[in-house]
Amino acid sequence: MTAQEAQWLNQIIATEELHVLFQPIVDASQQAIYGYEALIRGPKSSPLHSPLRLFDVATQAGLLVELDLLCRRLAIHRFAELELPGLLFLNVMPLTIVERDFREGLTLGFIRESGLPPERVVIELTEHVPIHDYDLMRQAVAHYRDMGFQVALDDLGAGHSSLRHWSELRPDFVKLDRHFISGIDQDPAKREFLRSILDVARSLDCQLIAEGVETAAEHLCLWELDRGLALLQGFYFARPSRQPPLELNMLLPATTHLKSPAGRTARSILRPIDAITADCSVPLVSERFRQHPGLRCVAVVEDRKPVAVVRRNAFLTLFTNPFSHALYAKRCVLDVADARMLVAEADTPLEMLSQELTDSRDIEQEDFVIVSPEGDYLGMGNIVDLLREITAIQVRQARHANPLTGLPGNILINETLATYLAAEQGFAAAYVDLDNFKAFNDAYGYARGDHVIISLSRLLQAQVESAGGFIGHIGGDDFMMLLPLGHWENVCQQILRSFEVMAPGFYEEADRLQGGLHIENRQNMVTFYPFVSVSIAVKPITDTSLCQSLAIAGELSELKHQAKKMAGNSLFVERRGHCSEPVQDPVQEQVQANVAGTVAEHS
Repeated sequence: MTAQEAQWLNQIIATEELHVLFQPIVDASQQAIYGYEALIRGPKSSPLHSPLRLFDVATQAGLLVELDLLCRRLAIHRFAELELPGLLFLNVMPLTIVERDFREGLTLGFIRESGLPPERVVIELTEHVPIHDYDLMRQAVAHYRDMGFQVALDDLGAGHSSLRHWSELRPDFVKLDRHFISGIDQDPAKREFLRSILDVARSLDCQLIAEGVETAAEHLCLWELDRGLALLQGFYFARPSRQPPLELNMLLPATTHLKSPAGRTARSILRPIDAITADCSVPLVSERFRQHPGLRCVAVVEDRKPVAVVRRNAFLTLFTNPFSHALYAKRCVLDVADARMLVAEADTPLEMLSQELTDSRDIEQEDFVIVSPEGDYLGMGNIVDLLREITAIQVRQARHANPLTGLPGNILINETLATYLAAEQGFAAAYVDLDNFKAFNDAYGYARGDHVIISLSRLLQAQVESAGGFIGHIGGDDFMMLLPLGHWENVCQQILRSFEVMAPGFYEEADRLQGGLHIENRQNMVTFYPFVSVSIAVKPITDTSLCQSLAIAGELSELKHQAKKMAGNSLFVERRGHCSEPVQDPVQEQVQANVAGTVAEHS
């Protein structure tokens, strides 16, 4: 520590001249931001801008506790000021906990000043010196939990942070040091280590957070390794910022639910229960419930529009004393009806309806009203019917999904293609497969080959679903995409660009340096095979009335062969909007180079 650094430290603490940054922690399974880690930087013009140097100097000067408490207070107030969603992960020095905060309850005071509930704050134990007194640390951690805080262990596997900390303190979260994530897609030993750590986390009922995710390949590898590893943090998602994003601005290849087959909407669970009018008397409603013991809920309408519901249990509780009948004999139903109700259009997909029910926590959810697009009453729905229908869909989708990628298989692809044709809105059908993939499989084995297929499937899934399209897995390395006419070109170009970047990462370093593999072909001759690449054959369909699904499949199969004739990542487009016999004359192709590879069009 120099005299200048000591002077700067005293000035920083006195003037509170610190900058608070926030880095999102994402939940890949929910496609959302889970929380933020608060990070501190010193003044840019000072030698203490780096947090490592800042805290090292504070430790040497005996001011670590003062600095840590100041950082904590500023971070809490700034988090509340920005109204950031989710949890606040707050870096805390164990030394500070046992010296002052444990006795004085300073963090709880900062929280109360800011208006944040303690349940939204995670105390992230960050070490600059080792823990010596575990008994005292356990008491401090229990003290925090009693106040409503959760506890995280930072940087597992780095510095002083060890498995003993995990065993002794039993944190709610453990953040795995970035060393074990960096390059994990190319390091089998790191993957095995992470599998072991995940097993420990599950046995201790602890959530693991992977820090230092910086590339799409690393994220795809984590996703393939274990789908339960949902909490991720790193530059790939967002860098630390004074004004961090409030929402996740990228679609992650994660546990996206498959869409329902055609017709699986609220209409499929509609029960045509007669409604009552707003001027109906209470005795008439009582009589109807008496005559129909299975009737749980009835809608109240005015001009065919639902305005309230009467729920059987709540209604019958009105008549629990001998004066109830006289009290309600001349009153109309609106006096006792509940205006809080969930109303769903008949064409609402069941998944969306399920989400609306989940989000409507202040409304009784057992029964809901179903209306036409014009808002006219059609009937009632029940949550039991909804769950039964969604379960049947999920069972069917699981039965017909590709076992490697979980994407819809051939039966669901054909059904969805027929649905797109019946909608008469136009779309682009695309066939995707890999080039030089057999050579890769032969050289590296089927396990590595499966990794390539899974990585491609997640890339396709992220791009297609961001455009509102459909992705299915035909089998092997073949996929089918159905895309909106206005988006298919951008989607295909992004897939080609992204895979071109990803492909070298699948190879060992020696093969990566030479741009591919030298292996024997079927004629026992050593042949060079460049990096595995993607071929996409696309047919935009503007007039669906002239097309049949089998004709489209046949034409795409032929177009795929044309695409595979071009080197590298390539796109072949059939520009004729109607369906015809498979393309037989590639002489008319017009070929041009672009950043993604090669593009050819047939028109």
